[in-house]
Amino acid sequence: MFEQEEMLIQQLFDEEKLTEKQSKILIAAIESFSEKGYASTSTSEIAKKAGVAEGTIFRHYKTKKDLLMAIVVPIMAKVVGPYIINDFDKVLNQQYDRVEDFLRATIENRREVLKKLLPVVKIMLQEIPFQPELREQFIDLIAKNLFGRVSHIIEGYQQKGQIIEMPALSVARLVITSVMGYLFSRYILFPEAPWDDELETERTIQFIMHGLGKGE
Repeated sequence: MFEQEEMLIQQLFDEEKLTEKQSKILIAAIESFSEKGYASTSTSEIAKKAGVAEGTIFRHYKTKKDLLMAIVVPIMAKVVGPYIINDFDKVLNQQYDRVEDFLRATIENRREVLKKLLPVVKIMLQEIPFQPELREQFIDLIAKNLFGRVSHIIEGYQQKGQIIEMPALSVARLVITSVMGYLFSRYILFPEAPWDDELETERTIQFIMHGLGKGE
């Protein structure tokens, strides 16, 4: 886990000159916020994990919230864009004859991204409801961008008669929440459960299609 977070720090702050202590603080903060949540994490815990004095944190970051924002702001700019949005282009720009194939590719793509970015994704999910500026960035970068594009793809499958007639945005919402619900359970809520990823992927697809598939 430490190596993964160290690589993430290098990616997020590659243009900034961080001291060794700053890097340790940021790594410890990502790990602690991810494990316990922002509200339940104290700066003394972060300092202990980083191997620095608590006062060192406040020399670099005036408040705990400043430390949080120092992590999540570059995440939105350098991670959400390249990985969560641009990486999904591999799926969105591909033509799939069947909606099931599109769903399967979507789940696999999102799974790989989530595995790479799990610590920061957990922080984002925990803090978006409570941080208005973070929520606004998330909506601008993800919700407005992806929902429109997925809706356009949904309309194509509706024209082929593979999906029932329903507002495309509603279908996109149902599809996205089903896929993310599975992945959220798999990697965040119950990561230690004996998951069969291939089977659960197919079950998720069948769940979506039984609700949305157009009967003969």
